[in-house]
Amino acid sequence: MLTDKEMLEESRKIFELKIEENEMLDFYKVFENNNPVHLEIGSGRGEFLLHKSVQHPEVNFLAIELKEKRIKTIIRQLDPKINKNVRVIKLFVDEKITDYVPEGSFQMIYIIHPDPWPKRKHHKNRLIQHDFIDVLRKILKPEGIVELSTDHEEYADWIIQHFLERKDFESAYNKGFTRDLGEEHIETFFEKKKREEEFEPFFMKYRKV
Repeated sequence: MLTDKEMLEESRKIFELKIEENEMLDFYKVFENNNPVHLEIGSGRGEFLLHKSVQHPEVNFLAIELKEKRIKTIIRQLDPKINKNVRVIKLFVDEKITDYVPEGSFQMIYIIHPDPWPKRKHHKNRLIQHDFIDVLRKILKPEGIVELSTDHEEYADWIIQHFLERKDFESAYNKGFTRDLGEEHIETFFEKKKREEEFEPFFMKYRKV
């Protein structure tokens, strides 16, 4: 019988992508099909990723996570029979990502509850900046979608304003957000915890134009 460590290593061979220097990802080779690829940036405990991959077996999912502990947590939950359309990678999302990921790769990008960095002096650390949105635009397919959520009202305003200032994305919602995504919505551990503290999330959705 395999130890927990050995089982993890076997799962990593299946689900974790490693990129060599000067190597470009080929998603047809990775998933062995031509299905559309969705990207989740910052997968946390992996609840959204696991449920979404089961809801949509016709879609391939790539999860980007930088923290080793979280990568292990996600991979331990993945089942080769149930989640064969999932891969996990440790990769920083900045202008250099197109050295490894072809432009126009993703039909959809999910960013769920990124750190709001609430103090004004820390706003420069927020993920949503114009340079970052430029990167999203590059790796999205034409008319690709970005879905974001946050329970921090000021950060929601920040995100809405940043996308409003651009001509290359348009909002799916008249007010720039919605508070209800319906029955298909996947509630993560973090979101549930914050709802119990009476912090209701804002959901935003933008289409590349």
